[in-house]
Amino acid sequence: MSERIIAACDGASKGNPGPAGWAWVIADAEGRPERWESGALGRATNNVGELTALQRLLEALVPGTQVEIRMDSQYAMKAVTQWLPGWKRNGWKTSGGKAVANRELVEEIDLLLTERDVTFLYVPAHREDGDHLNAIADRAAGDAAISQQAAGTALGATDFPVPAPVTGAPARSNRTAKASGTNSGSASSSGSASANKARSGTSRPIKAKFPGTCPCGQPYAAGEMIAKHGKRWGHEACAASTQSDNST
Repeated sequence: MSERIIAACDGASKGNPGPAGWAWVIADAEGRPERWESGALGRATNNVGELTALQRLLEALVPGTQVEIRMDSQYAMKAVTQWLPGWKRNGWKTSGGKAVANRELVEEIDLLLTERDVTFLYVPAHREDGDHLNAIADRAAGDAAISQQAAGTALGATDFPVPAPVTGAPARSNRTAKASGTNSGSASSSGSASANKARSGTSRPIKAKFPGTCPCGQPYAAGEMIAKHGKRWGHEACAASTQSDNST
């Protein structure tokens, strides 16, 4: 039986929605990168970028491949391992009765999963001690979102994208989910329940690599100092204000 290879995929949107891109990287069973690909999506959301990255990665893997896919998007991973069965039973409606977003992408991924033996691994994003393959995919997706150009080994690239340096924070526990054959919608996860809870307070401020939008609704620019607001990043002043409110 062949060894399970390792891969990672990621999406990016500069504005969410905004200029978007996707990327994947495929490695051998030891985690050594072998090939990668990225592409542009025009204007799209980050969730579309994440799902497209997974779809394109699965298309690049021949049926029957055994692969561990590493992702930093809990939305994309849960969509195809936890929420999918319920969506099907509900006629592609959410528990709130709304139409499932990005249904076409989810359906395509579901079909691709039935022909591949896939295990998903959630990895924290933008960490100094994070997953190297995910960091490569993250950089490639970000570059594709900015340049709106496709790239990769199939297009003549001889080097892999170099992950941008980041300011690290303690990595959270990795979480796994299994999708294989006709049971691609089933999932199992590891790690304590506390790993699901959002962090409160703020982290040490860092310089933003890319422009984005603060939870306050206002944008911030690349190079501006930002800090963590729960699960999101935003203005340092807004984060300090939130921390102060939470302490009263």
